[in-house]
Amino acid sequence: MRWPKTIVILAAGLLIIGAAFLWLPKEPLFAKRVNPPSTTRQAIPVIAGIAEAQDVPLYTEGLGTVQAFNLVTVKTRVDGQITQVFFKEGQEVKKGDRLFQIDPRPYENALQQAEATKEKDEAQLQSAKLDLERFAQLLPQGFQTRQSYDQQKATVGQLEATLKADEAQIATAQLNLDYSTIRSPIDGRTGQRAVDIGNFVQTSQNVALMTITEMRPIYVSFSVPEEKLNDIRKNQAQHPLKVIAYAMDDKTALSDGELTLIDNQVDVTTGTVRLKAQFANAGEPLWPGEFVNARLILSMQKNVVTVPAQTVMQGPNGAYVYTLDKDNVAKRKQVTVGTTEQGVAVIEGGLSAGERVVVEGQYRLTDGSKVKTAEPQSASADTQAAR
Repeated sequence: MRWPKTIVILAAGLLIIGAAFLWLPKEPLFAKRVNPPSTTRQAIPVIAGIAEAQDVPLYTEGLGTVQAFNLVTVKTRVDGQITQVFFKEGQEVKKGDRLFQIDPRPYENALQQAEATKEKDEAQLQSAKLDLERFAQLLPQGFQTRQSYDQQKATVGQLEATLKADEAQIATAQLNLDYSTIRSPIDGRTGQRAVDIGNFVQTSQNVALMTITEMRPIYVSFSVPEEKLNDIRKNQAQHPLKVIAYAMDDKTALSDGELTLIDNQVDVTTGTVRLKAQFANAGEPLWPGEFVNARLILSMQKNVVTVPAQTVMQGPNGAYVYTLDKDNVAKRKQVTVGTTEQGVAVIEGGLSAGERVVVEGQYRLTDGSKVKTAEPQSASADTQAAR
């Protein structure tokens, strides 16, 4: 029996395809090899810290300006030409130190003239008193009239009054002579000199010769929101309130002081109350007219649990942190956060002092993640760095 030619060709093609299929490898030629899944998790690198118990202040702050404890504008009290200057600009002076000398000769002459007038009147008074004594002896004998005696007595009284006027003139002349030497009324630092040697100054011109500022102690005046007023008054009634002056970077502490004034009214335009603190200003870190950030310490939270602020994260159920066990396995813990100030968070519940926490790198973690920690650092170290 003969097969049709078409069937023979088709059967031959099928045999060739089958042989090729048996000859090819089991994997497809262009298939990618897939590595089997790893049975171990890779540790996630993080920075760890330790929750610590420490004292944390509660405070309020405001922008303030430094004010001199005393500021004196020095002016002349007599007329004359300036002949000497005894200080250098910017130097420290004590109360009573000489600053300027005004030509004293006119005032010395006036003093001498007043003293001479007094001596003349004293001599006249002495003569009048002797005459009065003689009149008193002659009056009973009838050798002197009562009228003459009374006139002589009046002359003595008049000369006594003249002598008191002479003493007042001497005091005035002496005062003007003293005023010709201008002295510092306070301890402080001199400012820029406004008048040079040789200039003629007059009291009627009301010209400031220079200024003196008392730098130690010194004031800082600042404002805080009115809603803080009750807390400030309540805490000040219990103990003096400490104020820390910071530079404008709000990081560099300049000096510590004490609250001395709560203004007697609230500024209705700004809703703030004005406060003033006094600083010893040793070393003069505070300068009059300088802007500072004033931090008023209201109270101190004792022995509270703290962590760096970046340790705390927010989730749908509130704040939480990641703690680490001895095997460096992260565990998610819900916590209650009290206050957060200057990079430090106070934990009121959910965390104990001494527990290890993840400070950085926690955004890649899940509950139960294996981590690889850097060298542990304490919360207090992070606190100091933040401050």
